Amino acid sequence: MARIHPTAVVHPKAELAEGVEIGAYSIVGEHVRIGCGTTVGPHTVITGRTRIGARNRIFQFASIGEVNQDLKYRGEETRLVIGDDNTIREFVTMQIGTVTGRSETVVGSRNLFMVYCHVAHDCEIGDDCILANAATLAGHIRVENAAIIGGLVGIHQFCRVGTMAIIGGCSKVVQDIPPYMMADGHPARVCGVNLEGLRRRNLPRKAVAEIKAAHKTLFHSSLNVTQAVASLRSEYPASAYVGSIVGFIESSSRGIAR
Repeated sequence: MARIHPTAVVHPKAELAEGVEIGAYSIVGEHVRIGCGTTVGPHTVITGRTRIGARNRIFQFASIGEVNQDLKYRGEETRLVIGDDNTIREFVTMQIGTVTGRSETVVGSRNLFMVYCHVAHDCEIGDDCILANAATLAGHIRVENAAIIGGLVGIHQFCRVGTMAIIGGCSKVVQDIPPYMMADGHPARVCGVNLEGLRRRNLPRKAVAEIKAAHKTLFHSSLNVTQAVASLRSEYPASAYVGSIVGFIESSSRGIAR
């Protein structure tokens, strides 16, 4: 049975699973579905066609599932989908998708969204990511698993952040950040390999060596991107890690932050 504070306003058609807690003065809308064990702090608004998984912790003053800020949006039935075991801190905003995008904003599981983070329409965030205070994602951004985005980072629409990449605080990101890389600056540029992140994820030494070699070829050689990708494909045909970097670059629409 859900526990709802007497001052909270929960629409009778909202679906609250076993063990859900709704804090004082919070509002839960008609089309909201919240999974078992999720706690919602006081003064939080959850609205729209929002699906929230299990065991999430949503702190006070968060705004979840509100109408997006795309000027082309005309009230279409789009969604916000959130996985399990996320921590969503104070004043975080997450908004529904648009029909010009994927029609849904998707957040995976086990992510940490620190205070004042913004996740705009049609973003796709993987699992095990960290977004530090006031990290700001424009529309249609994809953040892959285990990426870390520093505080006050702004990311341009349609950019991608690769798996296990890290972006330094206050950076302005206008192009894609490849997997396993470390980026910083205004605009952000790749400045190394996220070695600490790879260590924490217990990547094998051989994999780390391959990633470091790929970084050197891409960012510290005389080759252009096309030539560097061809060189990596030839030199590391069996490496899953180098292959993920190459595939990421080949599918980039905005180019990489080089």
